[in-house]
Amino acid sequence: MKKIIYILALSTLFYACKDAKVEEKVPTNPNEITVSETQFKSSGIEIGTPVEQDFDIVVKTSGKIDVPPQNRAKVTAFMGGYVKTTKLLIGDKVTKGQALLTLESTDYLDVQKEYLDVAEQINFLKSEYERQKALYTEKITSQKNYLKAESEYRRAKGTYQSLREKLRLLNINPSNTEKGKLTSTITIYAPISGSISVMNANIGMLMGPTDVILEIVNNDDLHVELSVFEKDILKIKEGRKIKFKVPEASKEVFDAEVHLIGNTIEGNDRTINVHGHLDQNVKQRLMAGMFVEADIVVDSKKGLAIPTDALLTENNKNFVLLLLNDKNGYSFKKVAVTVGEKTEEFIELIPNNTINSTSKIVTKGVFDIAN
Repeated sequence: MKKIIYILALSTLFYACKDAKVEEKVPTNPNEITVSETQFKSSGIEIGTPVEQDFDIVVKTSGKIDVPPQNRAKVTAFMGGYVKTTKLLIGDKVTKGQALLTLESTDYLDVQKEYLDVAEQINFLKSEYERQKALYTEKITSQKNYLKAESEYRRAKGTYQSLREKLRLLNINPSNTEKGKLTSTITIYAPISGSISVMNANIGMLMGPTDVILEIVNNDDLHVELSVFEKDILKIKEGRKIKFKVPEASKEVFDAEVHLIGNTIEGNDRTINVHGHLDQNVKQRLMAGMFVEADIVVDSKKGLAIPTDALLTENNKNFVLLLLNDKNGYSFKKVAVTVGEKTEEFIELIPNNTINSTSKIVTKGVFDIAN
């Protein structure tokens, strides 16, 4: 009895599998997509035809937001010393002539002492020179003595002027030194107005003459500095419009204008610098050093266009969904297309044997259908 039941079960399973195979659907064309009328309405899918639009012909490039050389300052000390006081942080605003920090070193005292020694000698050497000159004129002394006195005086005078200038570079008043007011500290002042962009000084740190203590950047005259390849440079003229983005910060498109074009090719990549001016309202929103991706407009043309949302990209290939049938649901075919210029809203569509100005394609909801 058990054997009969087992045979019946196997027979039932066999016929069930056979029936299931009969009910399998024949695979459809993978490039064709069918959507029911209910799905079409609920997904907000829209159908339209390509339209004619104006497109800019552009040269693509990249660069950075920068400032003129006079708006950027690296602050160093003429003579090294230990940082004694500073209260500045990155981002702090400073004005030209403002005290930034103080340095301390016994070397500053040595310079002042040397200056005092020469200052005291120079009066004597001057008097001796004038005396020898008078005696030489009256034929009382030899030319040798006169020339020696002149040489010593002029050498001392040069040393005096040199040390005086050295004190000035150290921001030490020579008059105070001459009065015996010596100091082991000096003050570093801001050479320009702006904001602190780099701060390398901490209390007690030794800063040498070649060490950059801090950097100041004045963003009042921001501009865009671009690198254009040699093959494109002849297309660019002064006054051309520049459209650029700061990809790391925003998707917003900013406007600029070509102001200067370099006249030398630089580097192994053979590029030319192009300098662009920014509108005042744009400057207030950007910072020096920002990386930019830019399009320099060199011409314009009309072309067949579709909304950016109508383009489907898979494996670096572009497609649109072409309407095949809208009866008893909707059928679409995925058609490969070639695209041209782009704007924020539209993409240029290069017509082919399948797609033209009368073709009905999905203009909204492409990803809902394709996925």
